[in-house]
Amino acid sequence: QENSFEQFIINYCNEKLQQIFIELTLKEEQEEYIREGIEWTHIEYFNNAIICDLIENNQTGILAMLDEECLRPGTVTDETFLEKLNQVCATHQHFESRMSKCSRFLNDTSLPHSCFRIQHYAGKVMYQVEGFVDKNNDLLYRDLSQAMWKANHSLIKALFPEGNPAKINLKRPPTAGSQFKASVATLMKNLQTKNPNYIRCIKPNEKKAAHVFNEALVGHQVRYLGLLENVRVRRAGYAFRQAYEPCLERYKMLCKQTWPHWRGPARAGVEVLLNGLRIPEEEFSFGRSKIFIRNPRTLFKLEDLRKQRLEDLATLIEKIYRGWKCRTRFLLMKRCQIVIASWYRRYA
Repeated sequence: QENSFEQFIINYCNEKLQQIFIELTLKEEQEEYIREGIEWTHIEYFNNAIICDLIENNQTGILAMLDEECLRPGTVTDETFLEKLNQVCATHQHFESRMSKCSRFLNDTSLPHSCFRIQHYAGKVMYQVEGFVDKNNDLLYRDLSQAMWKANHSLIKALFPEGNPAKINLKRPPTAGSQFKASVATLMKNLQTKNPNYIRCIKPNEKKAAHVFNEALVGHQVRYLGLLENVRVRRAGYAFRQAYEPCLERYKMLCKQTWPHWRGPARAGVEVLLNGLRIPEEEFSFGRSKIFIRNPRTLFKLEDLRKQRLEDLATLIEKIYRGWKCRTRFLLMKRCQIVIASWYRRYA
């Protein structure tokens, strides 16, 4: 019910993770259809980049305003920090405060004067400004770190490397918000170089009890985990896509014209293959470099046909081998019989 600086940082990280989820699934999915020249009806979805910018913008972001308050001379309090936010973020559509002189919230009794509210991707969250400045400073005085570094215990000495006199840095240590922002940026950069798989966990109830299903709680999680947009894009789009070359290589055995070798472009081979299998035209589309299959059932059908064909080919190979083996043995026995018969007639 009460959220402070720690929850604000956690929710900021969640927003960044949601942003990369949107970019790597919803946005990239639809951009791929455009690149491949596939006829496509654009699906609208909410991009939370505007919320991330509200928090992390280098000039007008909440973290930047907090750092500015922590570093400026004079009297600095949580109230002065909130006043600065009310000046800079007053017109932002996802920022709410009763002190921002915004008529929308002047009479909002659910929003105390010492709080501000952010409309996150997962819903509105109210934050108490008390403690924001102190928690963001999070400074360990230099003489304390030097005293810890001089300790005889090796573990304590290792925990305070900044106390080493040879590494004294006269610059002001970075704030907690700046450190976390840099860590999140490093995490996002790392994730963008990978091919992540998303596992969405849904809690059926708050009591961690078996056989208890809270429909309202589950519905809330489904909406705010971005699952609805993802399902809409997937249902409107194509469940499977693959480059023509590997697709032809995998399924060419299903058509006499493409098996065992196809002489020609891979796209033409895939067209001959799908037409030969009598796959309905509405089930697939040809992109510039990939084949797109709309329904998973079509893919399952191809896999079942391939599995059956592999069994048939294995049976054919076994049949030919057994025939060759029996014929080889027969020819050997025939030659032996001729030799034995000739020698018998010679001495008879």
